[in-house]
Amino acid sequence: MAQRDLVIPPFGLDATLALPERAVGVVLFAHGSGSSRLSPRNRLVAEALNAEGIGTLLFDLLTEAESRDRRNVFDIPLLAQRLVLATRHVTEMRDLRSLPVGFFGASTGAAAALEAAAELGAAIYAIVSRGGRPDLALPALPRVTAPTLLIVGGEDREVLALNRRALDALAGEKRLEVVSGATHLFEEPGALEQVIALACGWFRAHLKTA
Repeated sequence: MAQRDLVIPPFGLDATLALPERAVGVVLFAHGSGSSRLSPRNRLVAEALNAEGIGTLLFDLLTEAESRDRRNVFDIPLLAQRLVLATRHVTEMRDLRSLPVGFFGASTGAAAALEAAAELGAAIYAIVSRGGRPDLALPALPRVTAPTLLIVGGEDREVLALNRRALDALAGEKRLEVVSGATHLFEEPGALEQVIALACGWFRAHLKTA
């Protein structure tokens, strides 16, 4: 497997691309507020996807200077546009341009992923949200065409209610999976492993070209 560091133009966003041999797709990760491309939970998910033959791109949605302003961390349209830019950049790379693209979003990053997917349309093949806030992208949800999996902890009750509302707004293929006994960060024994299994299954099923 090839792994290399990238810089996403034009804002100089740091990124890490991992690409297995004969990759069947690539998933871009949108981290949550207070996190970065170094998120340990996202890295575990990415490693599992790599083992399944799926490439991953973990990148910072904001520059270091931008992230100091807390308003940017919750600016969903701004974060979505950064994801759009990253998607367009990687899909122009010679070794990636033929691969179907998916998004994995956590917390506010899930809202950014859904808003970006609404803009990119058929270019996005699948979306997975982990403990996400898709309700923050509510106006965009009816325009999302990519199959979308929402994963929420059963004990994360407020976020679970918000995800149920978002599920109703999604017009395309969609599913809500509740991890019993898990809280927002899926820190309980076995909880993150369930997230990983669900995400891998969703991307395996949907990252397929015609």
